Amino acid sequence: MATTGTGSRRYLGPLLAANLVECLVVLGLAGWSIDKYIDQETHHHLGGNESTNYLLVFALLAGVLGSCSVLIGLLHLRAWKNESLASAVSSTIISCAITALAFGVACKQIRLGNRGRRLRTLEAFIVILALTELIYLVLLHAGFMNRRYGPGYRDHKTDDDPIVQEPPGEV
Repeated sequence: MATTGTGSRRYLGPLLAANLVECLVVLGLAGWSIDKYIDQETHHHLGGNESTNYLLVFALLAGVLGSCSVLIGLLHLRAWKNESLASAVSSTIISCAITALAFGVACKQIRLGNRGRRLRTLEAFIVILALTELIYLVLLHAGFMNRRYGPGYRDHKTDDDPIVQEPPGEV
């Protein structure tokens, strides 16, 4: 299968780049919108309903945590070891969970209606970000489950391992 182990490595770079761009767009749109809401300015491109404040807060959280997850993912892509895999997977799970919350609030926002162009764009980017983060998480787990790279990665003897001799007579 092409997506297991080091095969998934070739897909992670472009996916991380796309994720970073999406996170920055979500941060920009949510930051601009929350600034307008805090200043109580009415803007014809903003609109909004009862769930808009929650959407903006969760979108900011998803953007920040997603950006941090991408940076850790880039470090893992460079190192490509079991140790960096653990931090990449854990940060991605947290980021994916917060993005799923933002996705749920975006769905509620769409259902309630009365939203402007910028909020519709933000909702679309949250949906796309949730999908790409889920694909990234699946690719990381595909690498985790490979025998050459997964939990049994360091179970074989190497030249650097110290030779351990058992005392005679003990089994």
